[in-house]
Amino acid sequence: MPRTPSEYIVHMLFDGGHREEVRFQSIQDFQKWYSSELMPKSGSDDLISVPLPKVNPGEYMVIRPSRIVGIRVEPVFSSSVERY
Repeated sequence: MPRTPSEYIVHMLFDGGHREEVRFQSIQDFQKWYSSELMPKSGSDDLISVPLPKVNPGEYMVIRPSRIVGIRVEPVFSSSVERY
């Protein structure tokens, strides 16, 4: 029986070498944000918001889509060993 990830970590690499990670509850949540927010503005220098569902309610992050050079999506299983 295949395992189901409990969440997905999206690692974003920016053109200055800065890295950021965001957690999504499902791959569908990530795909919805990616296709509706990030892709339509991929060449834009306008700021877009990134959802942060597991952090403090008052915290948010905005990014410039044109500065992203790479994205890696990592499934995390509840039985996974915590990595540091």
